Amino acid sequence: MTADLAPLPDRQKPPPPRWAVVTVADLLHSGVIRAHKDGNHGSNYPRAAEFSDKGIPFLTAKLLDDGHTDIDSAPRLPDERADSLRIGFVQPGDVLLSHNATIGRVAVVPAYTGRLLIGTSLTYFRLDKTRLIPNYLAAFFRGAYFQNQLKAFMSHSTRNQVPITAQRHLQIVVPPVEEQLAITSILDAFDDHIDLLRQTNATLEAIAQALFKSWFVDFDPVHAKVEGREPEAMGAATAALFPSEFEASELGLIPKGWRATTLREAFEINPRRPLRKGAPAPYLDMASVPTSGHVPTPPADREFSSGTKFQNGDTLLARITPCLENGKTAHVDFLDDGQIGWGSTEFIVLRPKAPLTPYFGYLLARQRDFRAFAIQAMTGTSGRQRVELGQLDQFLLTIPDEAVAAAFGSFVEPIRKAISANADRAAALSALRDTLLPRLISGKLRLPKGTEVAEECVA
Repeated sequence: MTADLAPLPDRQKPPPPRWAVVTVADLLHSGVIRAHKDGNHGSNYPRAAEFSDKGIPFLTAKLLDDGHTDIDSAPRLPDERADSLRIGFVQPGDVLLSHNATIGRVAVVPAYTGRLLIGTSLTYFRLDKTRLIPNYLAAFFRGAYFQNQLKAFMSHSTRNQVPITAQRHLQIVVPPVEEQLAITSILDAFDDHIDLLRQTNATLEAIAQALFKSWFVDFDPVHAKVEGREPEAMGAATAALFPSEFEASELGLIPKGWRATTLREAFEINPRRPLRKGAPAPYLDMASVPTSGHVPTPPADREFSSGTKFQNGDTLLARITPCLENGKTAHVDFLDDGQIGWGSTEFIVLRPKAPLTPYFGYLLARQRDFRAFAIQAMTGTSGRQRVELGQLDQFLLTIPDEAVAAAFGSFVEPIRKAISANADRAAALSALRDTLLPRLISGKLRLPKGTEVAEECVA
């Protein structure tokens, strides 16, 4: 295959031409790329009011993260509305690239039973998999050489986008299939281990959330003792900490000796933190905060100007739509002792007061009832709604006695530490994978026994 390599201004030189360097247009012409399209435009683009919790998942750029597609979090378009659309349907194995507003996110569509739709922020590449392997193309798209091409095209556009017509000038390095397989076997070993760490973290947090709900929402240990049973999944010493009767409160019946109170009484909300204007400090923007899990993307130092301030032990809750509804929440455990960080003005900072331990705040912020209350406390015009603190701080919760709070902390603190350690390990593996990627794709690094070497690296 040959390529028309009309250079773009400021484009990096391509990797050494050990392998074919071609354009997307070349690959379309030869049939290696069988389809290259985006979603529905204009009147065919679904309106927000048309989505529901049932129907066909509708994928957008924000649902792509480090090679993964979060189908579970996608809004649903009813089947009858989807039936009216002719384009935008993707298949397992298609490679997705975000090209509008959020640029350069990549994923391979995973195995899925049923139809999937993409919005106009995504392009899909449907491949002849005997000649171009989806995982290889996705890896190449994530690499610096391709991402720099996207930036070069954007710099010559009046909007933050790389439209379909421009994408067809992008260059791709295409090794022989056997080399593609060797490269992906190495990268897949890293990705598999990173996935395992993420799955482990999801399981660990689910355990902590289940324990929180059992103890402080459903009062399972107290119900058991009232009924003359031993509380489940705890030792005798822990069970002895729980009362064996209930008493009336504003929240209804709660364990005797505990108290029902407001969020304002139980937490510091946006507490004051000393941080001098102009002083460099770790900065966290909204985009870096996860929709699931407590670990954000690592902050970067920036001179303090104006924003929320936080320290280890605080929980950050997005207060603006749609970030709150999407679940953006983080627990701060990434700073040095005594260090102050700062971030978006759209964060609410929550810090539990004694006897509650710090991770209690994060687990509460992830509870369905709390989030529903926060969403109901939003005010403002459509599309720019924010949580009204004067309403949120009236949320009622049950506070245990000091002994139960301490016991809960002793259970969940090791879980929090394990989650953070796993996230650090996953980040280190991602960085190592991304360091290897350009050398593998350029052909500078060849590992005949690549899988074994990769497994040693990630072990």
